[in-house]
Amino acid sequence: MADGAMTATFLAVIGGASLLAVTARRLRPVDRLPSLEGWALADRSLGPGWTWLLLGGTIFTAYTFTAVPGLAYGNGAPAFFAVPYTVIVCPLAFVLLSRLWSVARRHGYITAADFVRGRYGSPPLALVVALTGILATMPYLALQLLGIRAVLTAGGVYPRGAAGDLVLVALFAGLAVATYRHGLRAPAVISALKAVAVFVSLTAVTWLVLDRLGGPGPVFEGAAQRLGGPALLLSPAQQPAYATLALGSALALLMYPHVLTAGFAADGPRTLRKVSVALPAWTGLLALFGFLGIAALAAGVRAPRGGAEAAVPMLVDRLMPAPLAGLVFAAIAVGALVPAAVMSIAAATSFVRNVYVEYVHPTATPKRQVRIAKAVSLTAKVGAVAFVFGLRDQDAVNLQLLGGVWILQIFPAVAVGLFTGWLHPRALLAGWAVGMASGTYLVVREGFSSIVPLGTGAGPLEIYAGLAALLLNVTVAVAGTAVLTRLGVPRGADTTDLPSRLTVRRRPETGAKNP
Repeated sequence: MADGAMTATFLAVIGGASLLAVTARRLRPVDRLPSLEGWALADRSLGPGWTWLLLGGTIFTAYTFTAVPGLAYGNGAPAFFAVPYTVIVCPLAFVLLSRLWSVARRHGYITAADFVRGRYGSPPLALVVALTGILATMPYLALQLLGIRAVLTAGGVYPRGAAGDLVLVALFAGLAVATYRHGLRAPAVISALKAVAVFVSLTAVTWLVLDRLGGPGPVFEGAAQRLGGPALLLSPAQQPAYATLALGSALALLMYPHVLTAGFAADGPRTLRKVSVALPAWTGLLALFGFLGIAALAAGVRAPRGGAEAAVPMLVDRLMPAPLAGLVFAAIAVGALVPAAVMSIAAATSFVRNVYVEYVHPTATPKRQVRIAKAVSLTAKVGAVAFVFGLRDQDAVNLQLLGGVWILQIFPAVAVGLFTGWLHPRALLAGWAVGMASGTYLVVREGFSSIVPLGTGAGPLEIYAGLAALLLNVTVAVAGTAVLTRLGVPRGADTTDLPSRLTVRRRPETGAKNP
């Protein structure tokens, strides 16, 4: 059972998050008419501080903060692929998010599919981009609930049976009401509490662990003994999987609708570039969480079979005073509320803009679009709760693994399309279909493993399935474009004002050439 002080601290932080969500209405201009841009993107008004909080709080989810140390606890070194992966995201965000924001602001785009629609003049391609984003987001949303439940169960804060389910529903109900009323402003405000709670609690936990276990040396030595030594280092055979998983995950992350939604809410490309430079502070947190997974091994924590994500909460419960343990558990719970809210908003916005308005009600007023988006956002949260209660935890994990492979297949249409419009929309559609089918087949064939062997013989190369599918996707898109262009198949009109081909700008020569 949970200690009274732990429960009190946990409830105090959760209550603070609820109060902050209520204050989100103060960020909303009173003289603005209802619009989907205002509800879903906070009128593109967030400055560097708020954008850093929201984007970091959206990318670094509660499940990330439990899955990475859980993987380190069970597998050692391979878990730390998440550190270079989130580092790679920063320069990609610096280039891609700022450029995409500029195009989106100029043309009033709210989703990535809006950009694809304008870039290629192809409603079918825009539709598959939107549906892929929604499909990949829903299991990710359910994982936030699983992260909360795993942490609270390990800490003894989650009651057994129906009482525990009611606690989870109550947490999500407060989030649903705040998001319904205030849109993206609610998670933006809560993200400030998330950052303070996570940074403070993790610093305290790491310091205490190092003090109790005798420093980093004994921690790694003790963990190496329990894992068998070499598991704390990558073997040569593991390096291709590690590298491709880091690269593929970074490319996929920026295609998720919730990440793009948080980026579109910034007040300008300069803000996004500043935030991209500062995002590694969140990566440092992730590295420390991974270290705590190693520390749980060294401390002799015995996580339940199949529940390695509970290792760090169990370590916290064992080593820390009750009030501080409650702060850690509350920080992770609040950490799930921010991305969950943004994910539901992003999924709802994609549905309204690229399905409802495009195919069902093209003349829908801005007020009606907001009303439909609110209803879909609420439905997404209810669906996530039903998913968690109705299916096994592993089902959500398996679907999220597939979601990462699926979302990567829109990279050519969105990211490559920012720099060149040469690729033909029909070829992109064919490449997307090949990538989706091959990626799904590879993951399912290996028993829902994202790492798949390629080649035959004694030592096949193991790489990330999503990246392998993306290579097939790009190959089909490029070859298809060459064929369709040669056949003279027409393409849709490009209305984005971006260059149709990659160009290299040369500096003007200012002096005489050397003889």
